Amino acid sequence: MPGPMAASTPVRVQIPAIDVDSELMGLGLQEDGTMEVPPAGFPAGWYVGAPTPGELGPAIIAGHVRWRGPGVFRDLEKLRPGDEVIVTREDGSVATFRATRVENHLKSEFPTQEVYGDIDHVGLRLITCGGLDPATRTFNDNVIVFAELVGSHSP
Repeated sequence: MPGPMAASTPVRVQIPAIDVDSELMGLGLQEDGTMEVPPAGFPAGWYVGAPTPGELGPAIIAGHVRWRGPGVFRDLEKLRPGDEVIVTREDGSVATFRATRVENHLKSEFPTQEVYGDIDHVGLRLITCGGLDPATRTFNDNVIVFAELVGSHSP
């Protein structure tokens, strides 16, 4: 497994297996302490309170599954272990991750420590909503993809 990269703001995420190619915006925290979500279906966003993708620890990228139509992560739950996630960074470097698992969790049982907690390797978590309740048209779950760095290159 490649070692950690220096910090650099992520600017683009690509997930070829599900046709994702999105710019990235920064996301902070809301007043209640939860992570902000992007204000529309596109682009995806990265959590600025976590390591940047490629640094040691769990980087976080979130996007909507739906927002007045399909969102950037509309097919995230179709990702499979082994699929690649490519993050281009502001310094021109590229971090390539491989999905290790895809999980659904009730929003009320979100695995906060597993997603945001310290890890001893370079990781990435992709998050969107799932579990659409057709009666209420609300999403009861979160889809979480866990991935690990498998390659990197600089310009």
